[in-house]
Amino acid sequence: MDGVLVDSEPIYFEVERSSFAHFGAPMTEEEHHTYVGVTLESMWRQVLDRHQLTNTLEEALAYHRKNVMQTITAYEGLMAIDGLERWLDWLREKGIPIAVASSSPRSLIDLIMEKTGLGRYFDIRITGEEVSQGKPAPDIFLYAAELLGIAPDHCIVIEDSRNGVHAAKSAGMRCIGLHNPGSGQQDLSKADHRISSYDDLWALKESLPFGE
Repeated sequence: MDGVLVDSEPIYFEVERSSFAHFGAPMTEEEHHTYVGVTLESMWRQVLDRHQLTNTLEEALAYHRKNVMQTITAYEGLMAIDGLERWLDWLREKGIPIAVASSSPRSLIDLIMEKTGLGRYFDIRITGEEVSQGKPAPDIFLYAAELLGIAPDHCIVIEDSRNGVHAAKSAGMRCIGLHNPGSGQQDLSKADHRISSYDDLWALKESLPFGE
């Protein structure tokens, strides 16, 4: 979802920076970018450990979740990434099932789906909270395939993060890496295709293995 359906990562970076500062964790840009695509719980476990903070995981999560929800609720400019809805309309016309598989909490997924109007495309919405291991483990994508009723090797994942690409490939799925500057310097080299926009993906659509 984040960085693939909506360009929300820059918003999260700002919220995360303020949350890191609140708990006294000095954060380099390089370290910050390693957390793109992982669950909030995983991110905060790592931050608390790396920076030897005395706060509990529950305290960090509660503060951060409140911070994120308040920021996104108040944010007026949230919208679908350019060219996305043409692509989603085409998938729907072809009868190709789609799902959101995001590391974000369900409350945030539902809020963003509502604010952007993208909710009408995604009946299946899966969060990192519903699986035992978040990205870069493949669990969330394997669960998505199960709910869609599609074999993993017949699934295509669009990802903007290194963690997400690794999760998709570990799940045995084809992966399209979307270079989104708002998601930081992400290594998408393991993806099967790499694109910079949905116009690039539109040009590829007839070569993708939907008929297999």
